[in-house]
Amino acid sequence: MVDVADKLAYFQAITGLEDPDLCTEILQAHGWDLELAISSFTSSNQTSASTTNSDLEPRDLLNRAESASGSGLVAAPSPGLAWKLVTLPISVISGSLGLISGAVGLGLWAAGGVLSYSLGMIGLGSGRGGEPSARLVSVSAAASEAMDFVAVFERDYGTARPNFVGEGFMDALQKSRNAFKLLLVYLHSPDHPDSPVFCERTLCSEAVVAFVNENFVAWGGSIRASEGFKMSNSLKASRFPFCAVVMPAMNQRIALLQQVEGPTSPEEMLSMLQRVLEESAPVLDPARLDAEERRNNMRLREEQDDAYRAALEADQARERQRREEQERLEREAAEAEQKRKEEEEAHERAAREAAEKEAARARMRQEKALSVGDEPEKGPNVTQVLVRFPTGERKERRFHSTATIQSLYDYVDSLGCLEVEDYSLVSNFPRVAYGPEKHSLTLKGAGLHPQGSLFVELN
Repeated sequence: MVDVADKLAYFQAITGLEDPDLCTEILQAHGWDLELAISSFTSSNQTSASTTNSDLEPRDLLNRAESASGSGLVAAPSPGLAWKLVTLPISVISGSLGLISGAVGLGLWAAGGVLSYSLGMIGLGSGRGGEPSARLVSVSAAASEAMDFVAVFERDYGTARPNFVGEGFMDALQKSRNAFKLLLVYLHSPDHPDSPVFCERTLCSEAVVAFVNENFVAWGGSIRASEGFKMSNSLKASRFPFCAVVMPAMNQRIALLQQVEGPTSPEEMLSMLQRVLEESAPVLDPARLDAEERRNNMRLREEQDDAYRAALEADQARERQRREEQERLEREAAEAEQKRKEEEEAHERAAREAAEKEAARARMRQEKALSVGDEPEKGPNVTQVLVRFPTGERKERRFHSTATIQSLYDYVDSLGCLEVEDYSLVSNFPRVAYGPEKHSLTLKGAGLHPQGSLFVELN
């Protein structure tokens, strides 16, 4: 709930009354409805009704306030801007997309006689009846009239003109709110004799055009068109040319800050616009700065969120890279361990096979040595045999002359001097190879008795 002191301070700022007790009674009589109390106060200043009632009805309190101001009890000056609330016709509201209603929360701009933008924040915008927003309809009709007005105005008075919005009135009002600017309304009467001179010399003067385009949102309409005619009725335009400075209020209303009726010089027009702008600056500038601060804060939060997301993504990427690196190292370690085990197994298998092979050869040599028998002593039936190996090594032994060539092979095998098993015993002079077909010959039958010389030839 909005603080009562805030509503009291705003009411005093708007009405110029400094008696807090009187302001409190007025607000209480209106149920602390700030908008209703302000509307009643402004209308009472125009009608000057006076009645007495012991129950202090709202009109009595407003009359007391008026008499207090007139009798010198309140020394505060009246508001700097003469303003009033204007209710827009439903056809104007429903004919534009930029709808202003309690649901949108535009608020009233007021401070030092100007309706404050911040009043919407303290509950001024909530109507008693809680009336629903007007329905949204197509913007084509209002926008078409606005564009037609701009085209005709530019045709008649040139391009050096205020930048009239080519949209409906409510869209222009919404644009002024978004830009934190006042809305300059020009209602054009094509048949009025003063309109051409006012448009050419005042509205299109270089100083006025520059000032309006820099500081205002401008909207124009012809009273021959539907929306222009309705706005002239709403603003109660009685003389032309007609200009007004307005700002958005609540519940399908606008705040009329200043109006100019009839012929006006460029200097007077510029002075009026400057005065309105200066007196609204204490409200518009803080509101604009507040919006800018909100945008900056939002942008800062977005940048912080982006930075946080970027940092989080970087952390996640580093963590993912660390996990991938760890998995790679573990995989390489597992592969290296598997390879080591395979190599160990292969080495053990090769060693085992070599040992088995060596054991087999040892058994074979032993068997061959047993088959050869003992070396006989020298005698007439004993043959002396010399065997030369490829390494140059020589072995000599005696055999019985009746021993076979196979006995010589068994002898060579029993020595273990050869790493191969496929070889032949060959004599040089004459060259005779003692292959398998001659293994059964005796030494004497092979011509090796009483002595023979053989060498080992690897096949």
